[in-house]
Amino acid sequence: MSRAAVPGLPSRHPIGGLLPALYADDDFAQRFTAGLDTVLAPVFTTLDSLPAYLDPRVAPLDFVAWLASWVGAADDPEWSAELRREAVVRAMELHRWRGTRRGLVERLRLTLGVNAEVSGDGAAVWSRTPGAEPPPAPAAEVLVRVWPGRDPEVDEARVREAVRALCPVHVSCRVEILPGPPADEGR
Repeated sequence: MSRAAVPGLPSRHPIGGLLPALYADDDFAQRFTAGLDTVLAPVFTTLDSLPAYLDPRVAPLDFVAWLASWVGAADDPEWSAELRREAVVRAMELHRWRGTRRGLVERLRLTLGVNAEVSGDGAAVWSRTPGAEPPPAPAAEVLVRVWPGRDPEVDEARVREAVRALCPVHVSCRVEILPGPPADEGR
């Protein structure tokens, strides 16, 4: 239901009462302004509660999708209402970490409900000594290990699609789907 179609919504600011005394007893003027009140009541109600519309935790779900577009948040109509709201609330944090291990892990956890571990740095090398030979190039690959988290199953296609979208373009990413958390490998 649209906010404009709420039947019987009273206006908090009826226009008929604001007219000069000359029109107070005029039946046509009162009926005409009552019609305008019906049209304006949803507008006034929305404006009166504007802060609630801008808070994704309490805004109507159609507004959450609109807020998601404002902040560039991921929004999938198939997600639960709680997940869609959380994605908008955490959008700025996720943008701040975009392109990093932490950003990838957090985004996978939030949007797909999986746990992840990222290893490798995509072949970034540097030297602290000016004019020195650069260190040997590391393996130019990032390994993303994913295992079930919120949901008991991992949707491999969606994980691969998300990793492909979230990894920097110049980095080769490989995805491994695991049945559970990886065992400590000599750590």
